[in-house]
Amino acid sequence: MTARALAIMVVVLALSACRSQTIVDRHTAVAAPPLAADGDSIVVLGRARGLAGPSDRDFVTCVGDKLAHHLPELNVIAEQAFLDAMYPWFETATAPSQVSQLGALFKNEAVRNRFEEKGIRYISWITGRTETVDSAGSISCAAGPGGAGCFGFKSWDDEADYEAALWAVDIKESAAMIATRTTGTSYVPALILPLPLLARVKSAACASMAEQLAQALPAPAPH
Repeated sequence: MTARALAIMVVVLALSACRSQTIVDRHTAVAAPPLAADGDSIVVLGRARGLAGPSDRDFVTCVGDKLAHHLPELNVIAEQAFLDAMYPWFETATAPSQVSQLGALFKNEAVRNRFEEKGIRYISWITGRTETVDSAGSISCAAGPGGAGCFGFKSWDDEADYEAALWAVDIKESAAMIATRTTGTSYVPALILPLPLLARVKSAACASMAEQLAQALPAPAPH
């Protein structure tokens, strides 16, 4: 690839790249109890054995933060604060491995009492991962008497797949299941200096998941 061709590609990619596409699948299972006007809480958790790696914990935190922005009247409890308050029942070794097992946990009076103290009406339990599914190209860098520079072109495809179960504490059932799949291609053309053009698929997936959770939660009961 000539320098001129690469320069043209940089301009084209800068105008059209870094877009991501999200597909959402939301299924409402049962009529969930409405929220109170104030005082109700939701906790956004990453399922202990359902996340690919530590970086996916950032996704869980992101969803909680954005959900709080969508529903400022709702108290969104941070994952670590919840785990500390509920120790040891939601630690990796003791937490239920399936959403269907949450109901059995509430046979424990101590668990019920702590949920009541926190006013927790809903649990959003998230599983999934973000991964690179394909890559192409390369960039080489060198230094010489005239200076240093890089030349080449690299691209890769990222895919963020996440699923959230919205579990209603009052009825001990899943009220909704939400799945999001976000895909995007990132590019790094290099003509002396690398120019990263990144498709932020995880950020886009987080925004979509939080929006869907906000829509799935029932409106507060009228007073």
